[in-house]
Amino acid sequence: MTQGSCQCGAVRFRVDGAFDSFFLCHCGRCRKDTGSAHRANLFSSSAKLEWLAGEEQVRTYRVPDTRHEKSFCATCGAALPRVQEEVGMLVVPAGSLDDPIEIRPNAHIFVADRADWDEGLEALPRFETFPG
Repeated sequence: MTQGSCQCGAVRFRVDGAFDSFFLCHCGRCRKDTGSAHRANLFSSSAKLEWLAGEEQVRTYRVPDTRHEKSFCATCGAALPRVQEEVGMLVVPAGSLDDPIEIRPNAHIFVADRADWDEGLEALPRFETFPG
């Protein structure tokens, strides 16, 4: 079992079961959802999602005429898990988990759509905190 929550703590959840895959998605919709270079999602066809608190705070936006969805906390906006009924898949934003996980990303996907500035970033300086 793995637990997670939103940023403000209003929504808490538990995932019971294993994750099948972990993808870093660079598609334009995922970049818009996160405001970043990619979205980090865990996928499971067998794990079960249980809301421990705040389920009434969960909102889901679906891009019209697509299967692309994003669930989030109505209070703080943090990304939350969702079940994609059409494909029978639990999708969990990796950053929403509070517990450590053993699975590591399997692949970068939709790299043809990645941001033009998202290349060679491993060479950038690294700081433990905000640089002063």
